[in-house]
Amino acid sequence: MKKILGGIYLLTLVFFIPFIAKPAQNQNNEDTFINILHDSYIHIPVDESVTINSLINTHHNFKKLGAGLINLANYKHGVWIRTTLPAGINLERFTEILIDQTRIKETEVFFVRDKNVISQVRYTNYGIISSPNQVGNLNTFILPANFGGGNSAIYFKLNTPDVVMTPIFIGTKKAIQSTFSIRDVFFGIYTGIMLIMFAYNMFLYLSIKDTSYLNYIFCILFTWLTQITLQGYGNKYFHINSVFFNEISVILFSNLGLVASIWFTKSFLNTKENSPVSNRLLNVICLVTALGTISLFFGFMGAAFIGMQLSIMASAVIAFVAAFNIFFKKKFKPAGYYLISWTFLFIGMAIFILKDYEIIGYSLFTTYSAQFASVAEVLLLSFALADRINFFKKENELAQKRALLISKENEQLILQQNVELEKKVNERTEALQETNSELNAALSNLKSTQSQLVDAEKMAALGQLTAGIAHEINNPINFVTSNIKPLQLDIDDLKEIISRYENIDFSNGNVEEQLKEIDAFKKQIDLEFINNEIEGLLTGISDGAKRTAEIIRSLRNFSRLDEDDLKPIDINEGLHSTLVLVKNTMPDNLKVVKDFGNLPKIECLPGKINQVFMNLISNAIQAIKSNGKDREEELLTISTWYEESSGVKISVKDSGTGMTEQVKHKIFEPFFTTKEVGEGTGLGLSIVFSIIEKHKGHINVLSEVDQGTEFIITLPINTQ
Repeated sequence: MKKILGGIYLLTLVFFIPFIAKPAQNQNNEDTFINILHDSYIHIPVDESVTINSLINTHHNFKKLGAGLINLANYKHGVWIRTTLPAGINLERFTEILIDQTRIKETEVFFVRDKNVISQVRYTNYGIISSPNQVGNLNTFILPANFGGGNSAIYFKLNTPDVVMTPIFIGTKKAIQSTFSIRDVFFGIYTGIMLIMFAYNMFLYLSIKDTSYLNYIFCILFTWLTQITLQGYGNKYFHINSVFFNEISVILFSNLGLVASIWFTKSFLNTKENSPVSNRLLNVICLVTALGTISLFFGFMGAAFIGMQLSIMASAVIAFVAAFNIFFKKKFKPAGYYLISWTFLFIGMAIFILKDYEIIGYSLFTTYSAQFASVAEVLLLSFALADRINFFKKENELAQKRALLISKENEQLILQQNVELEKKVNERTEALQETNSELNAALSNLKSTQSQLVDAEKMAALGQLTAGIAHEINNPINFVTSNIKPLQLDIDDLKEIISRYENIDFSNGNVEEQLKEIDAFKKQIDLEFINNEIEGLLTGISDGAKRTAEIIRSLRNFSRLDEDDLKPIDINEGLHSTLVLVKNTMPDNLKVVKDFGNLPKIECLPGKINQVFMNLISNAIQAIKSNGKDREEELLTISTWYEESSGVKISVKDSGTGMTEQVKHKIFEPFFTTKEVGEGTGLGLSIVFSIIEKHKGHINVLSEVDQGTEFIITLPINTQ
């Protein structure tokens, strides 16, 4: 690749040798033209007051120009140029004047003889408003038929905001027409090549979707627009009737082309990975160029032009250095084509600039060296893109070959290790099977232990419940049994009275005496008191029986033998039954506040839900007993209400010890308890949580240390 690169550089030098040669100017050749600025004088006005008449009739300071071109960017109010035709010029042949620059905003040409203006030509605004005396091109003027003689001069007034340089030629009509014809041919060839490459790369982009082609398409487009604007073909063929656009078009298209070129360079050379420093510098230039482009629309043309020149120079150097390093250090072959294309463009632009300073010859080739170079650059970069695809394709093939080789080596290695691996797998399998057996045994033991713990929790709750029920039933039963004996005595007294009445002997004449004895006995036993006492004893026995019946009914409602079936139940009834069963565990200073709402029946497992109530209420009573406060009254508030959006709500709130945040986050974990050792298994709230979850409900806990705890249960109406 290095030899190829050297050969292409040599061919590049040979290709540009004709451009560098400085052709001789033959003034006697009727088909040529002569630069008349060599024998011209320049006047720089300080304001806009200078006119052609003042220049002709008064003395003004004209200085020898001494060069074959003039830079119009240095003069704020334009310049005046005075020239006389070289001696020996045949005015019958040399009839046309060419100002070889299309970017002059305002041009006035005055033909003066004997201090009189015999003819004048003027065009402004880049030719948007043109003089009818112009022929063929905006910058070509015909000598008047009566011009000539010993005291004849031509005055040129040139003014433009652009940074341009121009020579002024006088020549034969045939030579100038031939020049423009050849230029039009070159323009057509140049445009044709650029459009073909635009379409070709557009097709490739649409085919392979590589962003490098998309960036290159814009690079071609804006490069072409810049060149046709510089050569004046934009006004000639597109007729853009906007002075402002014509003023900024060259800088605008140059900046857009520069941005597109930078994007292309970054994607083509992959500078982000191959040259990070260059990538960052190019990003900065992109930003500066964007700001310069924006400033154009606010009237800062001078600053925008300087920024454009500096950005182009800086980006060219950075891109060239990056491509050089990537090609020689990273061994990225497509970067070589990139270097060659930049070399063509650099040499072409150098020839174009050197031509303006007359260091090399002013000819058709030097005039179009920039276009030749851009065409060569476009072609070479297209080759580079194609080679880039081939490069990546070869890299991919090499990578596949390496991967295949590695795969084969790995296959051999795998075959060698399969035996050892199989042996180790068998050993590991046996070990895992043994471990699995041990884990199964441990799992069985764990399940058994868990079942025992759950049973222990149930037995503890059952023991507590049984003790409470025995105590509750014992009170009314004792009340009944204690009333039976007094009742029996009172009944015996009544039976005695009845017996005496039955034993009255009516045959005997002392019946009254017998009745008096009976009345005396009534007074002795106080019959009225006995009647009242019997009534009271029967009422007490009835109350004891009712109390016993209520406890039995609550127990039956709590236990619910049909707990494996979903049944619609009244939550309030379940809470009431639970409170009856745990009443004996409540301290004397505990006040139970029941705020039961009007609830619909919900489908649930009644025994399980009652177990939830039992655990929560028992925990609340224990928390109140252990709060260490000697208060006259403690509160246990049980509330129920219904919300259509969520379901039935049950709140169990106590005035006990409360919980910290750390404890509150652990209370539903199995085996977690805050009770003393031997007082609980830590499964109560875990069972509560699982039952509520099984019923598709949820439970919230609100607690504050020394203030109490509230459990809020939410149960849906239908748990299906």
